[in-house]
Amino acid sequence: MTCKKLDPAKFNMSQSEMDNFIAQNKALRAWFYIRLLDAFRNVPLAVSLDQSKNSVGQVTPQELFNFIETELKTSIEALPAKNGNAGNGIAQGQWTKAGAAALLVRLYLNAEKWIGTSKYTECATYAQNILDGDYGFYELGKTWDEVFDWTNDRCNETIFAFPSSYGRSYWHYTGDTYWWAVPVNARFYFGAFKQGDFNTKYALQPSLDLNNNEYNFKLGKFVSKFKKYPKDYRLTMYRNLGNSTREGMFLYGYLPYIADDGTQKKVTSPVGGYEIYIRDQVGVFHELAPDQLPADRTSNMNTGDHNSGWHFVKYPIYSDEDAGKREADYNEIRLAEIYYSLAECKFKANDVDGAARLLNTVRKRNYPQDTWAEYLYKPEGAVTLTQDELYDEWGREFLAEGRRRTDLIRWGLYCTEEWWDKKPDADSHWDIFPIPRDMMGADHTLEQNPGYN
Repeated sequence: MTCKKLDPAKFNMSQSEMDNFIAQNKALRAWFYIRLLDAFRNVPLAVSLDQSKNSVGQVTPQELFNFIETELKTSIEALPAKNGNAGNGIAQGQWTKAGAAALLVRLYLNAEKWIGTSKYTECATYAQNILDGDYGFYELGKTWDEVFDWTNDRCNETIFAFPSSYGRSYWHYTGDTYWWAVPVNARFYFGAFKQGDFNTKYALQPSLDLNNNEYNFKLGKFVSKFKKYPKDYRLTMYRNLGNSTREGMFLYGYLPYIADDGTQKKVTSPVGGYEIYIRDQVGVFHELAPDQLPADRTSNMNTGDHNSGWHFVKYPIYSDEDAGKREADYNEIRLAEIYYSLAECKFKANDVDGAARLLNTVRKRNYPQDTWAEYLYKPEGAVTLTQDELYDEWGREFLAEGRRRTDLIRWGLYCTEEWWDKKPDADSHWDIFPIPRDMMGADHTLEQNPGYN
């Protein structure tokens, strides 16, 4: 097979532009391979259209790790640093030195689980370089939601994001992502009638059983984990305030709205027509009043109705009249992740105070200043930073951002712990996914991951 190289001169590209183009693609390929390493561990390695340069069958996790590490270190040298202090602007969706360095932070943070070798020192080095501004100017958003709002291309917390624009590309606002994390008739509450219907698929795992008692397992229960700090701004009921602004992150209780005839109504279930009252529980409530409980106390993935489980709105769902509807870019890497990663490295090196200060730097924006003394971690506040509190805090800050499974596996909790109707597993082979059957059929050199034969 003959593979022709792209001639930059034919496209009026300078060599430096070509070098940047190559570095961008290497960083993007590394991002994909990190996800494959996390999910499957044992995957083929393809580096060229020339098949002789690609692996036959899977490579070891160590070999894939080494490849990703080398690619990212090379990319950092070739990629540009972020320019200026007004967000990513027109460069949104392009990899920078900080983006590649942040991928190394992810790689090293999980290395002990992925390849059996601790890399926390390396993780801390790259994280500190980003925080020190070695790769450009970044800073935390002033509020928790700034980095998720429709102007997040101008937010200096954004390190890498996939652009979104109404009428063009807004995949995280469509099926099977954030659009399916709210009640089916929530369009009445949001004032979003021209943007398509919702199709409920996701809600938060419950904190309470059907006797109104909190479950005694330690994972999940995110409503109760947030309520540990009851003045958290994110606990405010999500509400559109007009002019492409909002407050709060959760949907719970009744969802009221003003109908076309001027009367006040509440969002109803598409089946049965009862008024939805969203609870931090899972059961068959139907039209029961908020203070009533169903006779059947069964609560699992096979029970429940449209009242079951708080919903979350991390990226705003603005009304049809708002200019910012579906304009929020998907934030794949943000500066808060770097703070938390460095905090975990310090915590595991027994520098608990150093870890606490880093976490507090981010957490302060979530609470009113008059609560800091009781809400922040010691030595700046009254809360003790324990291992349990650290992975709870990872969960609060990055709720619904697609990393919880990875974090629990890194902490050795994913297969060993119980939450709601999920019992501990007999072994840890569930830490990685099976190779899909269609992939096995397409490439007969692939071997199924352990535990799935």
